Amino acid sequence: MSTSKKINKKDIGKILSQWNQEFTVLVPSKEGDVSKMARWDGKDTGFMDSHRNTVQPVKANFFPPMEEMFSFQKNKEGYHIEPASPDEHKLLIFAIRPCDANALAILDVAFKDGYEDPYYLSRRKNTLLVGLGCTNPYDSCFCTSMGGSPSDSTNVDIMLTDIGNEFLIEEITEAGKELVARTEELQEAKKADEAEAKKVKETSYDKVTRKIDTKDIDKKLLACFENKDYWEKVSAKCISCGICTFLCPTCYCFDINDDSFKKQGARFRSWDSCAFPVYTRMPMENPRVEKWRRVRQKVCHKFEFFPMNFGSIACVGCGRCIRLCPVNWDITQTIESVPEIT
Repeated sequence: MSTSKKINKKDIGKILSQWNQEFTVLVPSKEGDVSKMARWDGKDTGFMDSHRNTVQPVKANFFPPMEEMFSFQKNKEGYHIEPASPDEHKLLIFAIRPCDANALAILDVAFKDGYEDPYYLSRRKNTLLVGLGCTNPYDSCFCTSMGGSPSDSTNVDIMLTDIGNEFLIEEITEAGKELVARTEELQEAKKADEAEAKKVKETSYDKVTRKIDTKDIDKKLLACFENKDYWEKVSAKCISCGICTFLCPTCYCFDINDDSFKKQGARFRSWDSCAFPVYTRMPMENPRVEKWRRVRQKVCHKFEFFPMNFGSIACVGCGRCIRLCPVNWDITQTIESVPEIT
């Protein structure tokens, strides 16, 4: 007997309405030309017909492009600090793609094991992820080379698979199982439904045709770290715009600034990028004033330094940096061109 559930696509709005009573529900939405995860309006489910993946990565919902860290006031006794209120809302992100869910797992490590970031963690701890498998990956996607797949359910609580007029629903975690148990409108899936889902997953996997070999990539990058000619060649057409890092679901560099007037103000942090010439500028020097050094930093951080520190590559193969780069710089071509160790 099947243990999965299923739901007719026309009834998605009904389960979202149920979940909306318990959670703040975020769904793929468009604001102008930019798609991102935003609060569901309580009615529209048209995003299910056109959603491939959002332009803005889901990290923005936990690590915003700009956020207040604390406010301050100065009086006779000194400074009074008022920390920003932690976000305690229960959050449900619906239709998150597997690559973005895997990216959150990478950020969890950076923001918890590297150091404990209360701003990120306060949002993350009350979150439930409902994944939606890809059936139409972009030709720039390479998730299967990064250990994932279009149907990877490793880091979601519930997984949905498109099986035609319905979605197969799989309970992945205990939290997901509990939510499914109290959700109405769901039907028991049949063996034929699970067989169809298996076929869809296999077909989707085969659609990811862009491949890279990451075997010993950390060692190769270490060996060519001082190869200036190589790095100048691969960085030649980069224009240091930072788009690839801002759209990357695993990049997490930020800058901190104070905005003050007279005796009060606030401290903010905002996304930063190693692509920018001023990123590493210090009072006496800038160790990465040349572009090739900044490109090297970006590539080595993901494929050498992060694995060295945390044991995994900091890339999930979502392909955003490839399809949205204004000069068609391609991380997969760079990784494939890294010289062999001699």
